[in-house]
Order: sequence, then structure tokens, then C-alpha cells
Amino acid sequence: MGKTAMVTAGTAGIGLETALGLAATGFSVTVVGRNAERGARAVERINAVNPARPGRFLPADLGSLEGVRALADRIADDHAASGEPLTVLVNNVGAMFADRQELDGVEASFVLNHLSPYLLTELLLPTLTAGAPSRIVNVTSAAVGFAKREFDAVEPPGGYYAFHWYGRAKLANLAYTLDLAARLDGTGVSVFAADPGGAATDLTNGTMTDPKIVSPALRLLWPLLHRTFERSTAGPASEAAKSSITAATDESLAGRTGIVIGAQAQPVSPHRAAADRRIADAVRRLSRQHAPLVAP
Repeated sequence: MGKTAMVTAGTAGIGLETALGLAATGFSVTVVGRNAERGARAVERINAVNPARPGRFLPADLGSLEGVRALADRIADDHAASGEPLTVLVNNVGAMFADRQELDGVEASFVLNHLSPYLLTELLLPTLTAGAPSRIVNVTSAAVGFAKREFDAVEPPGGYYAFHWYGRAKLANLAYTLDLAARLDGTGVSVFAADPGGAATDLTNGTMTDPKIVSPALRLLWPLLHRTFERSTAGPASEAAKSSITAATDESLAGRTGIVIGAQAQPVSPHRAAADRRIADAVRRLSRQHAPLVAP
């Protein structure tokens, strides 16, 4: 039996480039997204790279926790029926919202950047364990360094600033990633975080150009910071995908876990806050409260 992988938000941008990279190394790849046309185009490109192992598109709204549960059920059932293991899960989904929004009654950035990949991962753990040795790759961001580190509630006190809320959700997910790696150590399921650095995507070409996404104090420095972001996000998505591809495929990582693969596709030290036990414990409580494994 061959290697199989699933990439969320895999129909365009960094997710698609990740899927293509996995296909090039021999994986049968399933990409998940909302748009069927983009899904069909993604599968066509995947098949051109690896015609021996056709790709597949699965529609799912990852902004809906019910949609996540339905997707997890479909994946688990498919792999159980085929007898083919799931060997790699890449949680690439993520988004930044210039104005505050809610999904399932919860602040949208926290849902899409953390609760959604958290819930999908937890629900697929039996499938990934059955396919061990297997890997989970959670896409992180340097924005964790700009995050508020309060996790008593889904949202910290104070006004809404998209970049900080995005970074906070990514920090929650990175803390979860390191915590999960420790939890699964010895099971054959390795857990990694991958920082893509920057690329010219809808996120960087749209939301990141709006100075209101940062707090007023940081806004004073935004012209300088934005020029720095422009330089760091000018590269192609294929370069930004290398960290995820490395985390998913590099043989030197076999048997290892709890590692962050940086933008240069090399292991780097995790952000200190992500390794803080208090933050990990608070994130675990929030995750279980707002994304219970059994639907309420």
C-alpha cells in the first residue's frame, strides 16, 4: 500500500503547492476546500505530477465545526473501507479577518486557525494511529510573536485587531501542537509545526495592507513593518510550502516529534510562549469547551 496524505485548504496557494510537493514524492493526495472548481483544477495539477496515484478533492467548510466532524467521519470511513492508511495530515487552513466575525458563535480567527484543525486532528487520531508511522503537520506563523498570551477565554479583553487575534489563534495551535507531540510520543504518530515564512497570497495581498489590523501602538510603526512584510511575502507559494513538505516527508525526521520546521525548511526553536505549560493547559481547556469531540 502507498502513502496517503490530506491537505486542508489545499486547492490554491501554499496548500496546493504542498499537495503538489507531496504528490511528487509519491503520495496519493486528497485536498480539502470549499470551491469545487478550484478543487477540480487542483486535482488536475496533482494528477499531472503523479498520474500513478490520482488525487482527490473533498468539499468541506472548515469554518463550521459540524463540517469538520462530517469531513473526519468521511475520511475515517474511506480509509477503513479501503484498508489504506492515512499517513500524513497537513492542517494548512487559516485566515485573518480584517473585521471581527463569528463562526458557530465563536470569534472566526480562533475557529479557523485553531479550533478547526484541532478538532479535525483529534477526530482523525484513530485513523492516523492505525496508519503509523504517520505525521501531523500544523502550519504556524511568525505572527505568534505579536499575540496576546491570555487564554482564559476565546477572546482577550480589549479591542479587536486582526493581526494580533490571528497571531493568538496561531499561538494556541502551536501550543496545542507541542502538547500533542508529547501526548503521542511513542505511538508512531509524529507531530510537527511548519512555518511557511511569507508568500504572495490572498492574505498578504489583501488583509495585511490594512493598518487597522494592528493595535494603535503598533500602527505608528506600520509603514516600516509593512515594508518588511512586503519584502518577506514576495516569494512564490512553492517556496513557502517547503517547510510543510519537509515536515511531512523528510526521512531525517523519522521517529522524531514536537519539532518546528522554519521558513528555511530546517528545524528551529519554537516560540517560548508556545512551550509554556500554563498556556498549553489553558488552550486545552478552551479547545475542549468550544470544540468538543462529541457533538453537543
